[in-house]
Amino acid sequence: MYRISIIIPCYKVEAYLKRCLDSLLHQTLEGLELICINDGSPDNSLSILREYKEKYGERIVIIDKKNEGVWKARKDGIKAAKGEYIAFVDPDDYVSRNYAKALYTAAKNYDADIAVCGFDRVDEESGKAYSREMISIPYASFDIRKEPGLLTEVNTALWNKLFRASVIKKMGELECIPGVLDDMMFAQLIYINAGVVAFVKRSLIRYMVRRDSVMNTVDASLVPGVYKAMRELHAIYKKDAPELDEYLQAAAFLHLCISFTYRLSADKKLDLRKTMHKNEAFMDKEFPGWRRNSYIGIKYSLSHRKANLKLSVMRLIYGLKLFGPFLAGYKFMIGTLKKDIKW
Repeated sequence: MYRISIIIPCYKVEAYLKRCLDSLLHQTLEGLELICINDGSPDNSLSILREYKEKYGERIVIIDKKNEGVWKARKDGIKAAKGEYIAFVDPDDYVSRNYAKALYTAAKNYDADIAVCGFDRVDEESGKAYSREMISIPYASFDIRKEPGLLTEVNTALWNKLFRASVIKKMGELECIPGVLDDMMFAQLIYINAGVVAFVKRSLIRYMVRRDSVMNTVDASLVPGVYKAMRELHAIYKKDAPELDEYLQAAAFLHLCISFTYRLSADKKLDLRKTMHKNEAFMDKEFPGWRRNSYIGIKYSLSHRKANLKLSVMRLIYGLKLFGPFLAGYKFMIGTLKKDIKW
């Protein structure tokens, strides 16, 4: 058995793939397998993978398949994984030499189902770091079953986490896979069966922001699919993890009302006011507890080392109908001042 199986879905990444693989093949922790899924990529990604397979042998596993998207590619990687833990790395990113060892050590020390590390968000073209994230969490670990509200403090990207294989292999499935926010929903399906979450408060990953990435090309056509997937996800929670329902409602506010709306606002054809009204109507129908959710209230924040404080401020801004002006100021801060605060 390997210590960690690292799953790398590959599609049109020939320009970045070698940098990613080199960073993973020179880790300070032994016992790693790299499961590389060529998701029907039309470029030279498969040739690069075969080149590395020839050089590194059993350390590299190649799954060559037709294009079905990153969600199914990751699921195929999970099925093939032989490691005690499973990690995901996007092929246009790269990691520090201690990435695997630090996450594995944290997971073992806290007997954690999930270990989370910090990362730098970096502009691919200029090399400028926008932000350093997930390093200021005020606790070393927590148990999802005892403190589910703290999950809203954890970013939902898959690529800065280590997951216990026995937990992730039990995750459910969505019939409707969304075109955006898929990482977030993938993570929610894992949380249903998870317990302790541990943290490595160091930046171990360089997450490269590309202008042509899915998150930077969001438009209103993606909204129906996101709504349908969120309904399905909520139904799964109500059936399999009703004790986490209040957490999911808080997460829905964060990711639909704030994050998704911010991404949609880049679409110049979009009527932002109508979109916000539509979001609120959807939330009131499908996640009616979001307006009075205790996990995103000031009282909860003050009793939990200021956890979710920014989110509780955002709910206040949203309730006062000031989210539009807030977005304008936020975009100015990012575009002109080059400062990025994650909410």
